[in-house]
Amino acid sequence: MHIALPKIIQGGMGVGVSNWHLAQAVSKLGHLGVVSGTALDLVMARRLQTGDPGGHVRRALRHFVWPQMAQRVLDALFVPGGIKPDEHYTFLGLPTIKENHARNELCIVSNFVEVFLAREGHSNPVGINYLEKIQLPHLPSLYGAMLAGVAVVIVGAGIAVEFPGVLDVLAQHQPATYSIRVHGAQADTECTSRFDPGDYLEAGAALPALSRPDFLPIISSDALASIFIRKASGRVDGFVVESPQAGGHNAPPRGTLHLTDDGQPIYGPRDTVNFAAIRKLGLPFWVGGSYDSPEQLKVAEAEGAAGIQVGTAFALCTDSGLPSEIRRTLVAKALAGEAHVFTDPVASPTGFPFKVAQLEGTLSERAVYLKRQRICDLGYLREPYRREDGTVGYRCAAEPELNFLAKGGKADEMAGRICVCNGLLANIGLAQRLPGRVEPCLLTLGDSFASIGRFCRADSLDFSAEDVVRTLLG
Repeated sequence: MHIALPKIIQGGMGVGVSNWHLAQAVSKLGHLGVVSGTALDLVMARRLQTGDPGGHVRRALRHFVWPQMAQRVLDALFVPGGIKPDEHYTFLGLPTIKENHARNELCIVSNFVEVFLAREGHSNPVGINYLEKIQLPHLPSLYGAMLAGVAVVIVGAGIAVEFPGVLDVLAQHQPATYSIRVHGAQADTECTSRFDPGDYLEAGAALPALSRPDFLPIISSDALASIFIRKASGRVDGFVVESPQAGGHNAPPRGTLHLTDDGQPIYGPRDTVNFAAIRKLGLPFWVGGSYDSPEQLKVAEAEGAAGIQVGTAFALCTDSGLPSEIRRTLVAKALAGEAHVFTDPVASPTGFPFKVAQLEGTLSERAVYLKRQRICDLGYLREPYRREDGTVGYRCAAEPELNFLAKGGKADEMAGRICVCNGLLANIGLAQRLPGRVEPCLLTLGDSFASIGRFCRADSLDFSAEDVVRTLLG
């Protein structure tokens, strides 16, 4: 890796939970702060429509390399003072394989802004985390993050073997492609996303020199690590090894799926990481998933890890993007011995198991889930599929039933599916506003939620990123 190996990587969580403020706080402490790259175009758009509190987005945009592009984004989305409580956010349209110049500009600018702000005020490296499953925005998003000087790209929720090669060509401002999984694709099906930085340059503006970020895929086994070594399109710089105890999306159990009595996936010996095999690959690695104490840090280092990735503790600290009311309620539940995380095998339309933190009034409650009207108005997790006429359509198992079935989806694929897109945005106070209702939250934490008390003082529910780091280092 071209950066000094950090002992702690702060996880890139949710949509806007790992925001620039949290990543900046962690990086200033000499560890690797990571922003979530998921749906950053939408996050920035809604920040601007709420009036850009603090002026942070506008400050970052003043440093963007192409001022006309930045101004177009401001003209389209910035609302001085913010939209009214009963007004809805601007509809951005749904992502598709077909290139959308304006949407790509928004991806470029938003990823630049988040990384720029995370890097502001210090010279330490900052990373960004993407979900491989959300494939359509990858190319312009990566380019925007690289324009801001992102040092590390971390990718989970899929096997991102094409990322290294993409980083190589984008670092040279060259055209890039990314293969899109299209269900039922045939030889004539358009399955490639294309992005040419040259299409977005402004006359008279110099091209900045770009550094190729280090690439760390998130893996769950030595077998997956070996796939990256053999098949990656370019250099892999290390790994983040996540156990099923981590929050967010988990790798499914290997082999036949078996469930506990309450419906959670059962992980067995085949899911235990073979650290000896990973050590033999010769690349640095970090371990995540309930490695959130000085003792667990020592365990990880004894296995040969460079350090640990920690998510839940940072998600619940005062520097994260979670609103204080939600954050304090969750911490109070943990301190009262009432913390519970359910690994839901069907909630996420991705098909991956998904950790759902149980909290009253959120989609973790059956009554809230049943009351919510199905709608797919963000579309990040839609599955591209081949229509009978050869064109590409898009469907999501969490969309309205009749719509999904009309697109060739199967009824049994819809049971228990939750709109992760809207739920995660609601978590950070940017919920979709629809006539007569507001989207409910869908909170995700790891199994270490129950032990969050180690980061708190006895007289307070609040603790900072600095408190987390100090506790982890003992």
